[in-house]
Amino acid sequence: MPVDVACEGVTLDTEAVARDAERLMEALGVGAAELSVLLCDDRFIHALNLQWRGVDAPTDVLSFAMREGEGADPDDPVLGDIVISVEAARRQSAEHGHSAAREVQALLAHGLLHLVGYDHDEDAEARAMEDEHARLLALLPER
Repeated sequence: MPVDVACEGVTLDTEAVARDAERLMEALGVGAAELSVLLCDDRFIHALNLQWRGVDAPTDVLSFAMREGEGADPDDPVLGDIVISVEAARRQSAEHGHSAAREVQALLAHGLLHLVGYDHDEDAEARAMEDEHARLLALLPER
């Protein structure tokens, strides 16, 4: 299960993020898939959010699924890409009362859930995603 983690404009323990991603992917039953994770700053994710979602503001996490959408192959060995703003994680960690590293883990889990088909547009979907998110976070060592 190749997981590639890179940084753009920030510094973080990429090996720890890769280990967390591998553990979460295994728990989701997609352990053989390939995943790319980019840890970045608000400026970088802002540009992506504008380009791909038409939202002119930074966000905390973006997911780009390779197994969804028109012409996608559900058996594609590449699961997709996750982009996480470390600056947003630092801000949100203070609001949630845990470390920035734990918030990165939460954003990683959230992004992965989107890649495997979870969404939170409707109440029932949001509850199912929240439950699975909590299950996944419980599998990771708190940093």
